[in-house]
Amino acid sequence: MLLHVHPLHPQPRQIKTIIDCLLGGGIIIYPTDTIYGLGCDIFQHKAVERICRIKNVDPQKANLSFICDDLSNMSYYTKPISTPLYRLLKKYLPGPYTFILPASKEVPKILKSKKDTVGLRVPDNMIATTIVKELGHPLLSASLPGEMVEEYTDPELMHENFGKLVDLVIDGGIGNMTPSTIIDCTGDEPIVTREGAGQWDE
Repeated sequence: MLLHVHPLHPQPRQIKTIIDCLLGGGIIIYPTDTIYGLGCDIFQHKAVERICRIKNVDPQKANLSFICDDLSNMSYYTKPISTPLYRLLKKYLPGPYTFILPASKEVPKILKSKKDTVGLRVPDNMIATTIVKELGHPLLSASLPGEMVEEYTDPELMHENFGKLVDLVIDGGIGNMTPSTIIDCTGDEPIVTREGAGQWDE
């Protein structure tokens, strides 16, 4: 199903349809401030496994991240962070960045990497953050399978290509072609492990 959602003023009725789908174990394709992503409720194990099958990866080896709606929501899923690191996150978020941080015990076991870390995002996108707010906890986020980035900007094309694999494709307008910048914050100094849409000035 292709669902049109207003990018700046998401309609409550449409958001309710999305939440019902997620709580029922559904998988969605949804917009972020970078590329469109594959998503599900982080606590729906079968949905997480479905995403991993679509991507043909082991959940603990996959580059899956959590979409949060703000820093306080995010801090629940990471171990206590230092004041300088908190300031750093506050400076860059919301924005096109994924921060790799030590996972707290709130992160479902299936989603912890072997290194006990988790990727966290707060995108600057009204649809994504509204979904997370209404859901009450993060959305799992993964990139779409394959390499055809051009096809991942147009929701109608995504619906044609992936409509049978997912339950809902959200049309929030044309997406971007560049993924988020990934910063690993598990060591002494933050390290950029993927250059993406976000500028890193540290």
